[in-house]
Amino acid sequence: MNGDLPEDIVELIGLARTGSVRAAGRLLSLVESAHRAQVLSRLEPVPVRVIGLTGPPGVGKSTTVAALVTGYRARGLRVAVLAVDPSSPYSGGALLGDRIRMAAHIGDPGVLIRSVAARGHLGGLAAAVPAAIRLLGALGYDVILVETVGVGQSEIEIAAVADPAVVILNPGAGDAIQAAKAGLLEVADILVVNKADRDGAEQTARELHLETGLPILQLIAARGTGIEALIDAIEVHHRADSAARGAARARAQILSLAQSRLRAHPGLDELAAAVATGRDDAYSAAERLLAAAVDQDR
Repeated sequence: MNGDLPEDIVELIGLARTGSVRAAGRLLSLVESAHRAQVLSRLEPVPVRVIGLTGPPGVGKSTTVAALVTGYRARGLRVAVLAVDPSSPYSGGALLGDRIRMAAHIGDPGVLIRSVAARGHLGGLAAAVPAAIRLLGALGYDVILVETVGVGQSEIEIAAVADPAVVILNPGAGDAIQAAKAGLLEVADILVVNKADRDGAEQTARELHLETGLPILQLIAARGTGIEALIDAIEVHHRADSAARGAARARAQILSLAQSRLRAHPGLDELAAAVATGRDDAYSAAERLLAAAVDQDR
């Protein structure tokens, strides 16, 4: 055990379920800490809709998220936003930028906005994200929007937790090429061309459809144009989900978290030094690392 919990978790859960954003934020802080298992043990798993949004920087991800929140709230759903920040050393609630973009929703008890620091976890999704999703589902949130920063191949991890994964691009070839190099097009379930009032939007949409065969939606997120069509496309995709696809997402999530733990194992550096100097081989070292990780958990 990780010591006594600093407060009454059952009470916090009760408050969060009745709309206390402060209580929900406190619980999220706890699942990002050494108390994670203790909090989760008090929650029953509840199915929850998780929608991932990613894409290169500057495409309007946060604007799209804000517009989606408005759309889902109009349908009477409680919405949580997890903005994954790969560099922040802390995660004490939404960052200033998130608060500015989500200004229309601040004070709405049906909306929770949270920045989550990746803290060195392999990939763009923080190790705490799966726990946060489970917590938010148990607290009665209907939809969770996970926004990732959109830098590098690590963003493909969004496919492990989200259904669907929505990739947002701008008109023109640059973003599409960057997304292809990052592997985003391979994991995208829905592709969105934002800022569709710009020149080249129609051509970009046609090229992306020919490249991927996926549905391509055009948005002007800053005006809310096309958001209802995106919500409808997300719903259609969700209805087509299968047990096999769900199992594949879970498998990817487990492997990602397991690899993250192995990378942080204290014996890894010593094993790496032995392999680098020829005193050991990588295959034997891998076996020893796995064995040491198992022993550590006992």
